[in-house]
Amino acid sequence: MIRSVYTFLVFALIILSCGEKTSSKKAPVEKVEKEPIEQPEPSQFTDSIQDLYQSIGLVNVSDSRIIVDLRYTTDNNFMGTVLYDTLDQLMLQSEVSERLSLCQDLLDSLQPGYRLKVFDGVRPLQVQREMWEALDSIPPLNRGKFVSNPIFGSVHNFGTAVDITICDSLGNELDMGAGYDDFRPIAFPSREAHFLKTGELTKEQWENRRLLRRIMRSQRFSNIPSEWWHFNAYSRLTCEAEFEILLDESGNHKWWVSPKIPKDSTEVMGDSLQPELD
Repeated sequence: MIRSVYTFLVFALIILSCGEKTSSKKAPVEKVEKEPIEQPEPSQFTDSIQDLYQSIGLVNVSDSRIIVDLRYTTDNNFMGTVLYDTLDQLMLQSEVSERLSLCQDLLDSLQPGYRLKVFDGVRPLQVQREMWEALDSIPPLNRGKFVSNPIFGSVHNFGTAVDITICDSLGNELDMGAGYDDFRPIAFPSREAHFLKTGELTKEQWENRRLLRRIMRSQRFSNIPSEWWHFNAYSRLTCEAEFEILLDESGNHKWWVSPKIPKDSTEVMGDSLQPELD
């Protein structure tokens, strides 16, 4: 009897000991990936930052005949605030810069003393996103007529588009019937016939726009239907195949492929290549 009790106690102790070992095992700890911390933009466009821009083919437009008035380095723009904290130079893909100088050559021959004036060149995707979000009161379908959806990127983000006008020999901007970044329909090249008919757009204003289009088309720049000032040097597909996109003012960049748009979607890509307008 005593031996049986003793045997029972030994087995009980063994079972309790096994239970303690089992319960002492720690559950595996799941790895938690930290969200990337967004770095603040540098305060100056340093040589090292410029080197990063140049590494993807972007150059400073140095043609002294071309006036540079980067509106997003000031608060003189549709958002009323400075958007470029660092970028203070007109940067474009090198071939686009060369083609722009050839456009100025043609303008020199047609209107001596007249000069091209550029409001924007390469635009970081980060700023594109800020612009898109600032216009959140406009439905996306219409918003894309003025600012490209950052999901798709903009031709500006590759350094292959310019916002541009013409100045006379006194430095005055030609009257285009609507200012830069004017979102009213009168700024749309696609609506010019209508506004000519109503008298809201004068023949002189229309001729000024036509002169700008003639100059830019001479080097294969293409206008878009909703902005008289915007010209693409390449199609969006060509940009994605040949150039990297500029992500932010710090010079970060990568190859970019836009998501496919469903056939039944009404999404507007904004500055996609459009048919030529006269």
